[in-house]
Amino acid sequence: MKRVPIFILLVLIGCNAYSQQRLENDDINAVRAILKSQETAWNNADINTFMEGYWQSEKLVFVGSNGPTYGFLNTLERYKASYPNKEAMGTLNFDLLFIEQWDEKTIQVIGKFTLTRENDQPTGFFTLLFRKIDSVWKIVSDHSSSS
Repeated sequence: MKRVPIFILLVLIGCNAYSQQRLENDDINAVRAILKSQETAWNNADINTFMEGYWQSEKLVFVGSNGPTYGFLNTLERYKASYPNKEAMGTLNFDLLFIEQWDEKTIQVIGKFTLTRENDQPTGFFTLLFRKIDSVWKIVSDHSSSS
């Protein structure tokens, strides 16, 4: 049996680790881009575009101060009822505190949100679970709470 020189083995392992890290960075950057797009859509008072970051499924879950909301359409309607106009929506800012890729199809994001409106500045925290579905990252679970 022929032995593989240790140098070649180390190079192959290093290349594999680098390739995996690059894929993870690409995935995390894709998630960051979705969140930036959501921020922009919100600030343009465009809830429909904001919702493009979410999984269009009845299995989507959003947990807020009133408990869980199940399903994409129910979540969309909840947003529209809670934020009926630009004044109610204000200006949204996300501060991403933690992002971790659990595996090739799952990323967790923890962050802080701030809405700046004429008479107040509500803020809080969120935990998002992204899943890669048909090669596209989507929010499948959102737990947001005000401070």
